[in-house]
Amino acid sequence: MSSNPMRASHGVTEYLKNAGYRIIPVNPNETEVLGEKAYPRLEDIPEPVDVVDVFRRAEEVPAVADSAIRIGAKVLWMQLGIENAAAAERARAAGLVVVEDACLLVEHKRRR
Repeated sequence: MSSNPMRASHGVTEYLKNAGYRIIPVNPNETEVLGEKAYPRLEDIPEPVDVVDVFRRAEEVPAVADSAIRIGAKVLWMQLGIENAAAAERARAAGLVVVEDACLLVEHKRRR
């Protein structure tokens, strides 16, 4: 998640926060985003995480999926244009729900 309002991760997360969701930024280059403490890694978050929303390149998803599995997340969500079959299969095998190539903001608005 980025503090740069021009980044998709910022806009999507700002929307979700305004919709009432608890947001926990993960970015080793940030200390705070949208008024929330940022953590360098998923493993550093001191509370349970339901959804890991991925805004990284497809080749970086396997490491994120492994982290999501380690922390016991329930969902691995890859944003528009992001797909990684091996990481998705690994996450599914660990019991996570996996969504690829879909925008959480768009889906939330559509299903609301």
